[in-house]
Amino acid sequence: MNLSMRKYMKVGIILHMAFDGLISGEGPILECLEKIAADEYFEVVEITQIKDPGVRKAVREMVETAHMELIYGGQPRLLTKGLNINDLDEEKRRLAVEELKDGIDQAYELNAVGFSYLAGRYEEETKEESFQALIKSSREICEYAKSKGNMPVTLEVFDYDIDKKSLIGPVHLAKRFAQIMSDEYDNFGLLVDSSHIPMLHESLDENLLPIKDYIKHAHMGNTVIKDPSYPAYGDNHPRFGFPNSENDVEELAAYLRMLMKIGYLNDKERRIVSFEVKPFGNEKSEIVIANAKRTLNLAWELV
Repeated sequence: MNLSMRKYMKVGIILHMAFDGLISGEGPILECLEKIAADEYFEVVEITQIKDPGVRKAVREMVETAHMELIYGGQPRLLTKGLNINDLDEEKRRLAVEELKDGIDQAYELNAVGFSYLAGRYEEETKEESFQALIKSSREICEYAKSKGNMPVTLEVFDYDIDKKSLIGPVHLAKRFAQIMSDEYDNFGLLVDSSHIPMLHESLDENLLPIKDYIKHAHMGNTVIKDPSYPAYGDNHPRFGFPNSENDVEELAAYLRMLMKIGYLNDKERRIVSFEVKPFGNEKSEIVIANAKRTLNLAWELV
């Protein structure tokens, strides 16, 4: 592509994945954020729960000073506490929804431009009951977000049989779910991730074309799924080009081409596409981040 990627996208990065020790809402959040805010490559940062109100205030101020945007990820709030918004136990389902509502409060406090979450695990014999529980919870989440402002809410599509084993899930369920929610809520959409598509056993065409009208956010990442014995197997988001992994320059270029084909990336409205990459073993965050930037630069040349 001869035109700058800036004409089509805002490049973001997920802070609590790129830097270890932040996912619980504590740790060196401000120190890590400062490294991203000082890097002009990034226009968006994605964060999750921040327990200290003073740190939240400082995060908002730093993001505003850097002329960036912020997305709030509610996924870790569920995953770290073992909560499931499609739990068939009503009390547990309610606790999961309340956890996300608290996340929505923080997202508005941080002036976030988006909020994301995920569906939980399920049993095959009660899949439809879990689907209806997910609809019930998602309605509550969208209504709550709408009551406080205009921040979009997106559900991230995960694997269903490898790692997270999420109900949403395979593309036919993602489409069915998105149709129901989008008909009722104009603040709802789907979040897709290039690292999850191979885990779903679907091609780019199979995964993205059926849900193209519902995609409101996108991630770029990598995965290892060839053999459970390989390092970083599962939903661990290793750097691009990691041994035995699925995604590198050419695969990222194909993903970006598909995002353009379906209209998510276009020259009329710059859309957010964020890196979800994580250091493995003794790898340093800064080097993994540089890997991601180089990979995207090279991939864009192929778009």
